[in-house]
Amino acid sequence: MSIGNRLAALREERKWTQMQTSTALGISRAALSHYEKNRREPDSETLSKFADLFQVTVDYLVGRTFIPQQTLANDVRQFVDQLELSDEELLAKYHLTIDGRALTAEETKWFISLIRAERLH
Repeated sequence: MSIGNRLAALREERKWTQMQTSTALGISRAALSHYEKNRREPDSETLSKFADLFQVTVDYLVGRTFIPQQTLANDVRQFVDQLELSDEELLAKYHLTIDGRALTAEETKWFISLIRAERLH
């Protein structure tokens, strides 16, 4: 399923008009129409706005996953954003691997934040 088809389906599930949706996103109705009809693709900032509005991940919007709601709650996201897990000493202390490949600093940060978010539920 294309980005545009997912955007249109998410909007229609909520029974929102293109005007309501475009206003909430701060874009023109014409731009939204172009996105939904796959004439244009939204830039990363606009994709993030769509993800926040529909409470889905950007990965879901671009078709990398079929699980739409793997997003963090706002308070958890704020906590994760404040984590300082890129400290060389911390990352050097823990060597996480998956399928025999070491995780990058960014992957390690994401992994730890995911575990912390799950523990809050």
